[in-house]
Amino acid sequence: MTSSLSAWIWSEWFWLPENVTWADLEHPPPGVEYPRVGHILCALPLALCVLILRLIFERLVAKPCARILQIQAGVSRQAQPNAVLERVYKSMTCPDSRQLEGLSKQLDWDVRKIQRWFRLRRNQDRPSTLTKFCESMWRFTFYLGIFIYAIRHLWLSLCHSIPKPLSPGQYNYYVAELAFYWSLMFSQFTDNKRKDFIIMLVHHLATITLITFSYANNMLRAGTLVMCVHDASDIFLEAAKMANYAKYQRLCDGLFVVFSIIFFLTRLVIYPFCVLFESWEIVGPYQSWWLLNGLLLVLQALHVIWFYLITRIAVKAIFRGKVGLFLYLLCYSRSSIQYNCHPHHCFIFTGVKG
Repeated sequence: MTSSLSAWIWSEWFWLPENVTWADLEHPPPGVEYPRVGHILCALPLALCVLILRLIFERLVAKPCARILQIQAGVSRQAQPNAVLERVYKSMTCPDSRQLEGLSKQLDWDVRKIQRWFRLRRNQDRPSTLTKFCESMWRFTFYLGIFIYAIRHLWLSLCHSIPKPLSPGQYNYYVAELAFYWSLMFSQFTDNKRKDFIIMLVHHLATITLITFSYANNMLRAGTLVMCVHDASDIFLEAAKMANYAKYQRLCDGLFVVFSIIFFLTRLVIYPFCVLFESWEIVGPYQSWWLLNGLLLVLQALHVIWFYLITRIAVKAIFRGKVGLFLYLLCYSRSSIQYNCHPHHCFIFTGVKG
């Protein structure tokens, strides 16, 4: 029964192209290595190393840089200690009008005073500008480093034979990306809890699943390209956020323009043509190919939505007469765009990898 179930789950008909078997992957020619799921299990302990490296980086590199840029942690105004309201806050951070009325009667407080208490209490839990700068600088450093590494080793994945041999560069790249996303998921439980906790948890799990799936199924070329084109625009997004936290608004505007252009080129041009269309020509469709590319098509739909939101932000700024560097590059305007990479804006652009 167990062997039959295992054979059904790992059916060669579903997972592999025609005329390729699991035996071909288990017994490659001398000097050739093919991907196996067990190869990337080391990403889990490496994720803990990445977390430790992040803490060291933020303390020894990011915080000194923040001090040079005069970015202060800032001390938010503290809410008055109140056991009843604190207990309610743990279950709901924004009580509705009916609950506010009940608390007002219970505590003999004015409703406005209770609303103010909850607002101050929420502000206490929000990460400071210094914290957000350090997080962005860590992500910027990782994305920049891993992108440079990917470009250097990307051409090693362009072999069109199926199954494709695994190069050391590809293996290191996959393990690094996987360890990074495991670390992001783990850090959600240690960092300040945010409104998008569940959404980002699902996002990280989906990303980890896609990376693992593409590796186990030997879709290395598609996987490498997908990760590479996503990292390219994320570099400039994190740079724009850092410039915003440091109050270099013109630099932030310029980086946002670069981010928008690279987002369009990588995710609406390179991504569909080099990953979706070309993979059809290289291997042709087979069952698990349909599954992976179905997920990638969903991601492409999200790319279109995100780019629409990016464009809408720019258009709103233009029609408000604050076109900044965006129009300066196009028609030499002297105005200044007032787009700010605030956390609720940045969430739109950071959830782009899975």
